[in-house]
Amino acid sequence: MPITEKRWLILDLEAPLLAFGGVVIDQIGATRDFPAASMLTGLFANALGWKRTEAEKHQGLQDRLVFAARIDRELPAGTLTDMQNAQLKKNDKGWTTWGIVEERDGSDATYKAPLRRKRDYHMDARMVIAIRLEPANGEPDLERLAEALYRPARPLFIGRKPCLPSRPMLAARRDDWFVDAPTAYAALTRLPAADRQSRKDRLRAFWPPGEGPEEGEAVVHIYDLPDLRNWKSGLHGGHRRIIEGFVRLEEVAP
Repeated sequence: MPITEKRWLILDLEAPLLAFGGVVIDQIGATRDFPAASMLTGLFANALGWKRTEAEKHQGLQDRLVFAARIDRELPAGTLTDMQNAQLKKNDKGWTTWGIVEERDGSDATYKAPLRRKRDYHMDARMVIAIRLEPANGEPDLERLAEALYRPARPLFIGRKPCLPSRPMLAARRDDWFVDAPTAYAALTRLPAADRQSRKDRLRAFWPPGEGPEEGEAVVHIYDLPDLRNWKSGLHGGHRRIIEGFVRLEEVAP
């Protein structure tokens, strides 16, 4: 049976600070080493100009995501923990990326105590992601998604608002926006190293079952990742099986 090639959109995520937030416990917001499906959904929805209240659109897009990620620049100094302390009042207002003033709810008693929380960030990291949508003929399709990232409806950030990208997420040439490959893992192996720092024998990566090796030297471990969001309730919405391992750069075409 001939191998079926699928079309993958390639994203290059690089920023002084990156946040791939995990499940928040109390006021501690850790960051994972790889992006969550919910984070990518929010990134794409922002580029498309969707409102947060359009839960069905967000949920439908998250359910269609199939992606793998490869760390092209390892974290040189671990994570940066931002200690945030703020005394908020009911009449305080905040900026939003869609240009509308955001106001607060709740009684005056809600804001008597200061807000304290911790947020972790990766510093000076770089990651390459291969994405497709299943089914492919839904709305938006992969081409519409690429165009939205090229000309986003609102400013884009990677995980949290301080995480502004230091370069365009798409390649300079449109011909390089997409890669044809049978699996997500294979798509990563067909991408050259993003920069000199990543030209090692192998790079850390992760991919879903059925989209790459599930045993052998490329696989480190398989686990359930809680990175799904219930967009109607706004809460954690479950987990999915993930394979973490390595992509060998000798497989990557020059």
